[in-house]
Amino acid sequence: MAFPCCCSMLLFLLCSLVSLSSSLAKAGAKPTQIVLPIYKDASTLQYLTQIRQRTPLVPASKRCERCSWTPYGPGCTNADTCWRFTDNTVTRHAYSGQVASDVISINSTDGKGLGKVVTVPQFVFFCARTGNADGLAKGVTGMAGLGRTKVALPVQLATAFNLKRKFGLCLSSSETTNGVVIFGDGPYNFDDSNLLQYTSLIINKENNQLQILIGEYSPEYFIGVKSIKINNKIVNLNTTLLKINSEGFGGTKISTVNPYTVLETSIYNAVIKAFVNELKNVTRVPPVAPFGACFSWKNIGSTRVGPDVPNIDLVLEEKDVVWRMYGANSMVRVNKDVLCLGFVDGGEPPFVTSIVIGGHQLEDNLLTFDLVKLKLGFSSSLLFRQKTCSNYKLMPNA
Repeated sequence: MAFPCCCSMLLFLLCSLVSLSSSLAKAGAKPTQIVLPIYKDASTLQYLTQIRQRTPLVPASKRCERCSWTPYGPGCTNADTCWRFTDNTVTRHAYSGQVASDVISINSTDGKGLGKVVTVPQFVFFCARTGNADGLAKGVTGMAGLGRTKVALPVQLATAFNLKRKFGLCLSSSETTNGVVIFGDGPYNFDDSNLLQYTSLIINKENNQLQILIGEYSPEYFIGVKSIKINNKIVNLNTTLLKINSEGFGGTKISTVNPYTVLETSIYNAVIKAFVNELKNVTRVPPVAPFGACFSWKNIGSTRVGPDVPNIDLVLEEKDVVWRMYGANSMVRVNKDVLCLGFVDGGEPPFVTSIVIGGHQLEDNLLTFDLVKLKLGFSSSLLFRQKTCSNYKLMPNA
């Protein structure tokens, strides 16, 4: 059963009001890490993984006793259970879905290769109507949530195997090699201690993505960006947009649902202007949708970290902590002759997130999410250290 890996944390398969009971792993030694490969779909730019599941499905009515506002009735498991709205974060449509549970099997790892296959006997998920898969890659049947809910994938696996509530994410920039998500405490076989800087994960107290869930905390991962620099020069923008407002809009979040970083219109225009000014000796060509600033490839050199263009820095709340984006993450080659700045216009306030860091900007970066300490670790581009996310080889141990 294939799922797109939803690190936008808009978890349409998962119910944050569900009362989660402990899932017990298959008898035997407990693994210290669980691993899933992540592949990039060329046509949709979605990040896919695969989980093995047993059928028939098992209803989970007992987990819905506190969802008293939801209707009960027979669903895809032919049993009385409870329902809740599920959100397809690609099409932004919501459908009703039935809470269910089933056995899944998944690979453990020792950090060097694939370990034994282990099982979770009562994995909780939503069984939604077929239409909820609209807009997903071919063959995909659901979305795997990685956000801050009680039954998100990292939390369920941590409960099942007594792991740290922490995971590492590394998306490959290649469509032919896999990236990886690793559940449990690090290190994650990338020499993490020498790679990572840390910033706080901010809780957005307003969930504004799905109308039925307004009033709950957002399950998404926000970070505190103070300013943006291009070529070490501060971009002139309205910094009040970098804060989350009383309705939960504004601020900066991380998303793998968005293929490219999305900027609020005034921030987008300021970034485009500043970037073009720093690249003024390079021939600008007509824009190629969805991008607004494109350049002739012939005028741009190459480096270890991608096209030789000005660095883009997200200056974070902590002193001297900067998320630097080199050319490999800032630029997109749209054809053999043209490179474009890989940011898109996200619209105007008040109903937008000001900065959504998308998949292209996350590729070949190691990210670690600590759900207890509320800390994000990030490497910036692994290419700078002559590594990629595909260096994590998912081959069976000898």
